[in-house]
Amino acid sequence: MKHSLTYYITLFVLRLKGIKKQFSQDPIDYQKVRKEDVHTPKSSFFRSERVRRFQIADSNITEVKANNEAKKLILFMHGGAFISGPAKHHWDTLKTIYEKTSSTIWMCDYPKAPEHQIDAITQNIDRIYQQALEQFPSDKIILLGDSVGGNLILTLIQRLVKSNGEIPKKIILVSPILDASFENSAIDELEVNDPILSKKGVLSAKKMAAGNRSLKDPIISPLYGSFEGFPETIMYLAGNDISYPDQRLGEEKLRQMETKLTVKVGEGMPHIWPFLPVMKEAKESLLEIIDEILEE
Repeated sequence: MKHSLTYYITLFVLRLKGIKKQFSQDPIDYQKVRKEDVHTPKSSFFRSERVRRFQIADSNITEVKANNEAKKLILFMHGGAFISGPAKHHWDTLKTIYEKTSSTIWMCDYPKAPEHQIDAITQNIDRIYQQALEQFPSDKIILLGDSVGGNLILTLIQRLVKSNGEIPKKIILVSPILDASFENSAIDELEVNDPILSKKGVLSAKKMAAGNRSLKDPIISPLYGSFEGFPETIMYLAGNDISYPDQRLGEEKLRQMETKLTVKVGEGMPHIWPFLPVMKEAKESLLEIIDEILEE
């Protein structure tokens, strides 16, 4: 596959910023990683009357709503290894989606590890979803998440199915984390090509989130839970991403359950590539995600 010039520029910038170096430490310096966090964007777009901020449990929600009566709600679960986020690229992605759809969007800034562990984090996600159901029917709700945001979506669906809860219309997962233990033997050969993540730092972050739970507990590793009863699922995977081997296993489980499933793999792409700025391939994939949101 021939890549764009902006692809190589993006890889150069990622290496220049030293993100992988940060994710090569054990314990990971979560405070340093958080320096990229943006909890309240300062641009005029996010200061307009269309934006409302409120709290659900310990989560801060930023709602962006169209002037007309929006018919869909997108719950945006950002990534950040459970220890950080949202970052600028999450807000930029939200803005692009808003401008091209007639959807209400909630950016869900949930509590982070190590101050909070996975039980508290997932309880917040449950509360957010239940409040969303008070305002929108489940068939008008789409869940969108990258990395551990995708992880939180997967585990939420597993809990909803188990409890006979109302399932959202569709979930869109960008480089979701399926297995917090990162024990898949195929990961080691991918790590040298991954420009963002390193197993050592990722594992450190997951241990901070797991607390006393096993890293293979389905509450933090959906790969070990059931994939029965899932709604339509769209997955964007990256070929040069240490989480890719586990995502393939998750894909296989979804197919075994005959889930309506679309999987798009970016050859040579890094983790969460559809949300990265500048890169031509990212812009194209984000437009595809927008088409999935617009589809009735």
